[in-house]
Amino acid sequence: MTDLVENTFLVSRPIYSEDSFSAEHETIDRRHTTALDHLKRATSKCSSKKAKAIALTFFPVASWLPAYRFREWLVSDLISGVTTGLVAVLQGLAYALLANVSPGYGLYAAFFPTVVYFLFGTSRHISAGPFPVVSLMVGSVVANLVPDNTGSSGNSTVVNATAEEILNNQRIVVAASLTFLVGIIQLALGLLRVGFIVIYLSEPLINGFTTAAAIEVVVSQLKYVFAVSVPSFSGPLALFYSLAKIFSQITKTNPADLIIAVVVMVFVYAFKEINDRFKSKLRVPIPIEIIMTIIAAGVSYAFNFKDRFNVNIVGPIQKGFQPPIAPSISIFQAIIPNAFSIAIVGFAVAFSVGKVYSIKHNYNTNGNQELIAFGLSNLMCGSFKGFVASTSLSRSSVQESTGGKTQVSKYTAVLAGVIIVNLKGMLKKFDELPTLFRRDKYDFFVWVLTFLSAVILGLDLGLAAGVGIELLTVIFRVQFPKFIVLANTWKTEIYKNRKDYNDMYEPKGVKIFRCPAPIFFANVEFFKDKLIKAVGFNPLWILRKRNKALRKIKKLLKKGELQVTSKGLICTSYEYHNESDDEELDNNRIEELDQPINTSELPADIDWNGDFPDVINVPKISTHTLVLDFGAVSFIDMSGMKVLKGILKEFLKVGVDVYIAAVDVGVLEKLKRSKFFDDDIKTSMFFLTIHDAVLNMMEVKGLKHMMEADEIKVIITHMLVTHIE
Repeated sequence: MTDLVENTFLVSRPIYSEDSFSAEHETIDRRHTTALDHLKRATSKCSSKKAKAIALTFFPVASWLPAYRFREWLVSDLISGVTTGLVAVLQGLAYALLANVSPGYGLYAAFFPTVVYFLFGTSRHISAGPFPVVSLMVGSVVANLVPDNTGSSGNSTVVNATAEEILNNQRIVVAASLTFLVGIIQLALGLLRVGFIVIYLSEPLINGFTTAAAIEVVVSQLKYVFAVSVPSFSGPLALFYSLAKIFSQITKTNPADLIIAVVVMVFVYAFKEINDRFKSKLRVPIPIEIIMTIIAAGVSYAFNFKDRFNVNIVGPIQKGFQPPIAPSISIFQAIIPNAFSIAIVGFAVAFSVGKVYSIKHNYNTNGNQELIAFGLSNLMCGSFKGFVASTSLSRSSVQESTGGKTQVSKYTAVLAGVIIVNLKGMLKKFDELPTLFRRDKYDFFVWVLTFLSAVILGLDLGLAAGVGIELLTVIFRVQFPKFIVLANTWKTEIYKNRKDYNDMYEPKGVKIFRCPAPIFFANVEFFKDKLIKAVGFNPLWILRKRNKALRKIKKLLKKGELQVTSKGLICTSYEYHNESDDEELDNNRIEELDQPINTSELPADIDWNGDFPDVINVPKISTHTLVLDFGAVSFIDMSGMKVLKGILKEFLKVGVDVYIAAVDVGVLEKLKRSKFFDDDIKTSMFFLTIHDAVLNMMEVKGLKHMMEADEIKVIITHMLVTHIE
């Protein structure tokens, strides 16, 4: 038998201000620790055990390899490694086209990062190597520093071949030097433990950026699909220049290249859909890219497509590894901005993918160590004529879906078709825009504006613009927070937005104002304006009106035209001509009107909310108490403190009692250190909770009956379900 029993718990305690609570409960003085203190603490704990732990963080392979389960994992890792390796080889060839280097160098970009990441990486499932977006960013730098036009006027085949070879060598030097510099940046960021920098690249920003990059990748591959000669463009509007150049030569399309590309795209797309649909039933995804490449190469060789149909081919690929080269330090100054953006994007993509799989398989990844791993990978890759490594979503998916447990697994028209189809997942991110618009308008605009910036300005400037747009949204969220007026839920200590519920009780003359954000220089005026709007009057304006009225009262009393009676002020003469308030305000010094109201010279106190003769114009205010809920205020800067102190004093001068509730201990300590408190602003105005402040106000003003409480108690009502057998 189950009954619903209503139980009322009465928690009887004193009303706590910050002062009374500190007096009753002994506080602990927390000493502020400096950087030197942290250094001393770290050095004092030096031991062989700690040194071993630090070494293991730099060489994660040493921690998991001894615990490797050969019987359980080896077969799965071998299958996954072979499958992922085949895909990596093909993608290395394809993405080299995006990097504006010969396809053969893509093999180095696919091999070296895998080996280095095996030793230093912390993710068990990502596949280190080329990534289309990063490869395209590298290609943009290469195209900018090594244009297609050599300046040669000769038409000789030998001259053209020599010029093309020189161009290729220059391109690989630029790509390798850029990769080396990216590695230095990533390694430095990792050693400085600033892996947190990736948090500034939100998911909407990354999605908008990668979608724009996918479109740029598609456009960059159209020249191979149509087999037309198009120079590489870089900078703003480069995408549109490329499209214009492609369509201006569309009549020169080689039908054979176009047919091959379309056939490859159709088959690759169809089999990828099959892989997605039957993922749970397929032990290993069908490696359609490898199959189509082998078939296309075999058919092209058998029927001599190159000579018969003038089909563009990749050509011979050198065997073995080429000797390492030193980076061209002379170009570092010109490519530092690009290198930094590529380093951040490459790491952000890799870390995001690794995070997804680490959560799915319940293990941890270390952002700082990932930076070190990719930094070393790119240093190695740049030394051996590769280009920047990140991770590929499709390769990582293959590695994970084929059962990979650890890092043990690791025709031009054809390659263009493979690249375009592999961007399907990125281009599908357009589907998320309607949902994003409904959920969060700020994130929607970050996505769209980052996408447009990357398409119009180029990937490097587009990324910078996207980060700027994202930071602006953060500023807008903090600069223009949603301030609300709270009310009491009847017979509880709970205070909610008075517009959200029907049974809300707002004590007469009391305004409870919630500040949901820090108070600092950017939003302090907005905070002040919203507070004045919520209260219904500007205290400074009321103060000036009262001081002006006081001067007028003194003048009329002196002339005998006003008289003080038991009923208040009475006008004894009707010959007085009322002056313009605005004119009087302009002709009097503002400083005098801003001073506290002094009625000591009058024969009786003045009730400023009472009735006055027509010659005295004094606005009435209905608010006698203001409670500020600072529970969400994480910090206040000096500008915020100055304005806050000023507005609080203005309210106090017009007779409005001010209480501040739920202030964070750190914020309160900062207020004390900054000498915020004086004879007017006291710590006794600060209370632990809103309810403490409201109950204190009722006790002070003798308004206990307002909430039907015979004694000052915090009442908490709970509905409990009890099981009675």
